[in-house]
Amino acid sequence: MKLSFIIVHYQVKDLLENCILSIKKYIQGIDYEIIVVDNNSPDPKWKELIGHYPDVKFIALEENYGFSKANNIGVSSARGEYVYILNPDTEIEGHYFQEILDFADAQEKFGALGLRMHDAKGEFLPESKRSIPALVNSFEKLFTKLSNDSKTYYRNDIGEFDIAEVEVMTGANLLMKKSVYEQVGGFDEQYFMYGEDIDLCYTILRNGFTNFYYGKYSILHYKGESTLKDKVYLERFFGAMDIFIKKYYRKQKPFQYLLMSLGLKFKHFIEARKIRN
Repeated sequence: MKLSFIIVHYQVKDLLENCILSIKKYIQGIDYEIIVVDNNSPDPKWKELIGHYPDVKFIALEENYGFSKANNIGVSSARGEYVYILNPDTEIEGHYFQEILDFADAQEKFGALGLRMHDAKGEFLPESKRSIPALVNSFEKLFTKLSNDSKTYYRNDIGEFDIAEVEVMTGANLLMKKSVYEQVGGFDEQYFMYGEDIDLCYTILRNGFTNFYYGKYSILHYKGESTLKDKVYLERFFGAMDIFIKKYYRKQKPFQYLLMSLGLKFKHFIEARKIRN
């Protein structure tokens, strides 16, 4: 089998079905499978899809383990040479996957690849191509843009429709060989959600592989449809960033870690006040 789609689902049954239908519509001539891992959604209506799509493998978890662990569970049962981590609130938009797989096959040290993403309004989502968080680009991400020309957090030096090497793509759509995923240990399960894609992409690079942004083709991403922007969201988001900088900066670059940590705490405080007000 060439390709396994891994979709971690939580509370977006209709979007999940649209995602499955888009795969079935556009993935042709490729031996593939779809694996859906449900993270203990409170509403059981998603289980209606099990009868509608008998060729899809559904895994129902008994508790919400978070994005990282649920994906690791899904990949562990995958049979494909490649795994494609895909959000349930996304849709594939064309017959382009054979070209993408051919591109991946041609790379000597292929790590991971992410497609260009746009939202329901057709607007480009800049998180499709990113840098490893560091002091300057993290400041830009949290507070303000310093330059339109620099290699910023969102890689403004790479065009929206380019094909180029990048450090980080988003976990909403992430293609890699299953062997590479297993070699680097998959997603770090310290992360419940957010930050795990940055960590995985960085780990892939640190193991000598190359990551790619493939802007020639796109997917639709109904960004944030399964995420409630509340206190829990803030704690998970900023908590994930704290895990990352502790893991890679606290011992290696203590002064940089201190500044980044203070910046995260200050931004978290600001965003929490907005919610309270």
